Amino acid sequence: MNSPLPEFATPIAGPDAPHAVVIGSGIGGLAAAIRLGARGFRVTVLERLDAPGGRAYVHKQDGFTFDAGPTIVTAPFLLRELWNLCGKRFEDDVDLRLMSPFYRIRFDDGKVFDYSGDADATRAEIARFNPADVAGYDRYMEISRRTYEIGFEKVGHLPFDSFADLVKMAPDFLALRAYRSVYNQVSHYVQDPYVRIVLSFHPLLVGGNPFSVPAVYTLISYLERQYGVYSAMGGTGAIINGMVGLIRGQGNRLRFNAEVDEILVEEGKATGVRLAGGETLKADIVVSNADAAWTYRHLVPASARRTWTNRRIERSRFSNGLFVWYFGTNRRYEDVPHHAIVLGPRYKGLVTDIFKHKRLSQDFSLYLHRPTATDPALAPEGCDSFYALSPVPHLEGDVDWSEHAETYRKAIEQRLEETVLPGLGASLATSLVTTPLDFENRLLSYRGAGFSFEPVLTQSASFRPHNRSEDVQGLYLVGAGTHPGAGMPGVISSARVLDTVVPHANTFR
Repeated sequence: MNSPLPEFATPIAGPDAPHAVVIGSGIGGLAAAIRLGARGFRVTVLERLDAPGGRAYVHKQDGFTFDAGPTIVTAPFLLRELWNLCGKRFEDDVDLRLMSPFYRIRFDDGKVFDYSGDADATRAEIARFNPADVAGYDRYMEISRRTYEIGFEKVGHLPFDSFADLVKMAPDFLALRAYRSVYNQVSHYVQDPYVRIVLSFHPLLVGGNPFSVPAVYTLISYLERQYGVYSAMGGTGAIINGMVGLIRGQGNRLRFNAEVDEILVEEGKATGVRLAGGETLKADIVVSNADAAWTYRHLVPASARRTWTNRRIERSRFSNGLFVWYFGTNRRYEDVPHHAIVLGPRYKGLVTDIFKHKRLSQDFSLYLHRPTATDPALAPEGCDSFYALSPVPHLEGDVDWSEHAETYRKAIEQRLEETVLPGLGASLATSLVTTPLDFENRLLSYRGAGFSFEPVLTQSASFRPHNRSEDVQGLYLVGAGTHPGAGMPGVISSARVLDTVVPHANTFR
């Protein structure tokens, strides 16, 4: 039986319904379009690429399918809610598979930790490294649970329109010592250096330095254990296609190869957009799923901005960049799980080089994605599809990726061949590389950052660009650069915030 629709869900909007333009078809933009459609808006989604997804674009090459970016599905209830808004069942469109383990972490010395949602199995893994840390792990998970209840359930879908909103939550966060870094919070409960890495690496998956992002991000540990880590059959692209189907089912439009040049502002209010070819679209509201810094720096006229001035944007801190090598092999590596972390010899030193010094180190750590472990159809028969993701400095660093990309790719190939993929060089069937330059030029991500603003304490909650623009009436932001932040749950939740800050469609009539 389908879940009941919420009271504000409406039939397909007619031609006279208020018009919402959504810039960008990333997961946040698609979620925003679905929610606005359910509230009676006529919606047009504009995407500069030739297909939907944004950072979740899908590459197809030589018979192999590669998810460009997000591959880890957590908080699946957020996706089910979007389908429910349309009177549909998520499971009818998308087949999620629970990962076991969630991740296999391989340390530089060859030791391996299988991290999963099974509490007893995780305790057993911890005991192999340091039995004394098992009790500390349980205490840490209790703090993670309490942090989740406040940081995700209580405020993850609410706007932080003012500093006062943050002050209201301060006692709760202080009680949880959320001002600590993630690594410091973890280190308070466990002592073994390997276990500390296992419990603290998650911020790297959303553009944060574990040694500087606030401990509110420890909520990820509980979120994963409580609800699981999943992958979609057909890849994350299957989720994107399902969301596109919902939007079209609402009678709304997606336009591809449609780049927005400017958000039109009249007397302090967003009135529409101008496309690169000169076409203008009028709108009652504009929602930007483009990179938040790019939105203000390049799409909103400087004369309309008092808060997010060019100077403030340029002085802000941005997340790391990403080097991603997509490759297929003409053989299968059955011992490699769906998600693996292949660590280098350094942890703190490496992330300090990336985030603080902005220099490319000789060593690196990798997230290795092998989706064919779950769905062999993503590669030709008898083959495997992979991507290896390496956090690197964003474009404020001095790396010339146009010259250095192939050298770096070869270094990754050699490292993988020496560790988890023997014979890789001789087994390659296809190859594709993405660097921070591609993030800047193709995805219009400011400074080529992989996750927009770095999620440090001074750039979190009300200190991030607000979901309801501080500068322009009728302009709203969703995606990694606004509240609550990056990651699939974060960007979907940013669209949930619109239910609070965007007036119902009826008020425009």
